Amino acid sequence: MTDIIKLTAAETAAKIASGELTAVEVTEAHLARIDAVDEKVHAFLHVDREGALAQARRVDEKRANGEKLGPLAGVPLALKDIFTTEGVPTTVGSKILEGWIPPYDATVTKRLKDADVVILGKTNMDEFAMGSSTENSAYGPTGNPWDLTRIPGGSGGGSSASLASYMAPLAIGTDTGGSIRQPAAVTGTVGVKPTYGGVSRYGMVAFSSSLDQGGPCARTVLDAALLHEVMAGHDPLDSTSIDAPVPPVVEAAKNGSVAGMRIGVVKEFRGEGYQAGVMQRFDEAVELLRELGAEVVEVSCPSFTKALAAYYLIAPSECSSNLARFDGLRYGMRKGDDGEHSAEEVTSLTREAGFGDEVKRRIMLGTYALSSGYYDAYYGSAQKVRTLITRDFEKAYEQVDVLISPTTPTTAFPIGERADDPMAMYLADLCTIPANLAGNAAMSLPCGLAPEDGLPVGLQIIAPAMKDDRLYKVGAAVEAAYLAKWGHPLLEEAPAL
Repeated sequence: MTDIIKLTAAETAAKIASGELTAVEVTEAHLARIDAVDEKVHAFLHVDREGALAQARRVDEKRANGEKLGPLAGVPLALKDIFTTEGVPTTVGSKILEGWIPPYDATVTKRLKDADVVILGKTNMDEFAMGSSTENSAYGPTGNPWDLTRIPGGSGGGSSASLASYMAPLAIGTDTGGSIRQPAAVTGTVGVKPTYGGVSRYGMVAFSSSLDQGGPCARTVLDAALLHEVMAGHDPLDSTSIDAPVPPVVEAAKNGSVAGMRIGVVKEFRGEGYQAGVMQRFDEAVELLRELGAEVVEVSCPSFTKALAAYYLIAPSECSSNLARFDGLRYGMRKGDDGEHSAEEVTSLTREAGFGDEVKRRIMLGTYALSSGYYDAYYGSAQKVRTLITRDFEKAYEQVDVLISPTTPTTAFPIGERADDPMAMYLADLCTIPANLAGNAAMSLPCGLAPEDGLPVGLQIIAPAMKDDRLYKVGAAVEAAYLAKWGHPLLEEAPAL
């Protein structure tokens, strides 16, 4: 079992295709791993044991019949509990949808099934993807496999923890302000936010519709690229889906090189509040890129300093609109429906019982920002800042091919440390938010361990819209150089397990 769960997704798929392993053997090994360690980690909200084994058996039957298998056929995957899955619970980490069984698959879910990827189950997350630590889940926090007393990032901490603890070689996350990249950074894994519109949002429960984006999570850059290619592409069911070919991400991951590229270091992403060890590892990554043949220059994007404030007006405003559908009348939890309460009272009682504190906080912020007399002062001003951020990116890309920065200002912080300080929690997304506001593509990959605490540090790469292949080109080159120099930290057992 140990040998199987340590394989990369690409290696696993190759062994299944050759007959060296069966898909059922691979699935059983990962289900056994979940049984062994998830009680400590709490990465999964629901394990679909029967469904996963049934999918695995279909892959083995296809191979036995001589049918062509896809590049990820038989590879297990952990799916963030924000994507609808027919016949399988989807809670979005909230009590308000506890026990809800969707009657249809999200487009991402359907594409995974069509590609014969084995979905192990649904992973824990901050409620409605609102958070940076997975502490806002109504079902309890997830632990970081590097140190179970620390957060695994958020909102997709369940997906990142499943990778770092070898419960799955692949996972899916969503990124509204950094919820794929920040968990990847603090768990030593790879996470990619594709260009906005590059992956369908149909069937992905909405938080902030102009920012939300599903994306791949993995332990290697190539594995992320293979998953990216499977899940991306135009979807007529999503009006924001881009009708264009998926960038050649797999080819870029297989032929990664930065020779001759111009790479910009964002001036605004350093200084007060950044952990010394994070900056040390980032500076080492910058030097490594120079050694690999890239020209590295400093780039100033002054409006990035306003990104956090703009985001926390735009995202709550959109969430206050999107979450209006959770009224206790159509689906999910219903409270007070006893013949004594009006429909309005039922809605109020349901939301009081079903939504957690962070969700209520953001709904109130958003409703206030959109209210009469305040719309232009708050939401309208935030959208103007968003335009300035987009222009800063455009100017930067006139000088460089990609931008780089630390993914997060610090390594994983202890569970509970920021629970009562929302502003401190929001600062975890300081470096990731601008890419969401502009719709750019971005990746986080490991760049070593911070010397103070021995915890993973992430390197963020940001590319222009629809140039997602540049992420993989740079990421693969950096990953290969790290492997040659220091080895990959996740080739060894996560320390806490």
